[in-house]
Amino acid sequence: LKACEDALHDAETACRLQPYWLKGHLRKGQALANLGKTEEALREFLFCLALDTGNKTAKSEAQKVSSLNHLELHHCFQWPFVKEAQNFSALLPSLSLLQKAGWRHISRLLFRFELYTVDPKGSSTGQHIPFEFVDPSDLDCSLCMRLFYEPVTTPCGHTFCLKCLERCLDHNPKCPLCKEGLSECLAMRKYCKTVLMEELIARYLPEELTERRKIYEEEIAELSNLNKNVPIFVCTMAYPTVPCPLHIFEPCYRLMIRRCMETGTKQFGMCISDPVKGFADYGCILEIRNVEFFADGRSVVDSIGKRRFKVIQHSQRDGYNTADIEYIEDQKVQGQEYAALLVLHDSVYDQAYMWFNSLKQALKSRILSHFGPMPAKDPDPQANPNGPAWCWWVLAVLPLENRAQLPFLAMKSLKDRLNGIRRVLTFMSRTRSR
Repeated sequence: LKACEDALHDAETACRLQPYWLKGHLRKGQALANLGKTEEALREFLFCLALDTGNKTAKSEAQKVSSLNHLELHHCFQWPFVKEAQNFSALLPSLSLLQKAGWRHISRLLFRFELYTVDPKGSSTGQHIPFEFVDPSDLDCSLCMRLFYEPVTTPCGHTFCLKCLERCLDHNPKCPLCKEGLSECLAMRKYCKTVLMEELIARYLPEELTERRKIYEEEIAELSNLNKNVPIFVCTMAYPTVPCPLHIFEPCYRLMIRRCMETGTKQFGMCISDPVKGFADYGCILEIRNVEFFADGRSVVDSIGKRRFKVIQHSQRDGYNTADIEYIEDQKVQGQEYAALLVLHDSVYDQAYMWFNSLKQALKSRILSHFGPMPAKDPDPQANPNGPAWCWWVLAVLPLENRAQLPFLAMKSLKDRLNGIRRVLTFMSRTRSR
């Protein structure tokens, strides 16, 4: 009927639905040949021969297409995988001829076919392939356009760098190339490295692999620094020793949490937002205790506050905020000041304990389920550089706006922090009595 375009469309649909159906690729090649796309047609016929080495129709069509371009390919049909020979030299004349003719894609395709040749026992033939037939671009990730590093192959058959694939899945749970759903991969978070690809790179591109590994290690070292370019989650107030559960769904924060886990630090900063600077000048380092992933890429992070910091410089990286920081600690006192601090500490603790017990049972239950029980009173309130744990627990449960809580985080004087808590508790008690 000469409806070549329609035939090509139908054949492409068939190949997409059945990637290894010989007849589909054969019809696609014939349609391409009739449309004058000889190189693409030859590629399809060669693929057919890879599926069925004895297919006479595919061999005849390939020879026909090659004759149209005055290119003799009789060597190509004496491939080791066609004749079950064990000598790669039979392929070399065809590869050289194809490269000289400018058919680099086909020559590289023949190279790939030979690369995947296996003997009847199922092991690799181990034949040596000359370096000049290895195109480094064949071993580049289609996402980062760099040499594959930790290559993984999706269920749909596409290969990417592990980190590149994960970043794409942060935005869309589908294969970046064919758009097939990969929700199961997201839920399991288990990716198997493509060992064959790693071996090919190590064998044919050792220098490039060394350079690629060096770049990756430098990136990890930079991400592991807990003073410079520390990742910042801009969300809510966090305090030392206080649990902080988080629901992660934004792509930038998915990337941030994953990097924290990969580097082994398992730590990031938490700050509240600031209308001018983007995030506040003071925050708290959170340590990840556990991450639970869902099939759609979301996750629930169980974290806990570790120590306070002051922001020295605000910045960004790959869509999320970062900062250069310095850690802050309480200034210790001695002598009479310490004795007065102990009295104040015990007094405010008792006041906070009474306030919490005066709350309605339903509210107390919600607080306990979220923050846990009120920590015990410390024998030495200056033992921890951040001060007593119960102070932070009380600040976390008090009904204060974030802006009102922030100054407590920045204070370096435990005495000032205790006095501030006492004023808030006194105000809360008076309000309730009215």
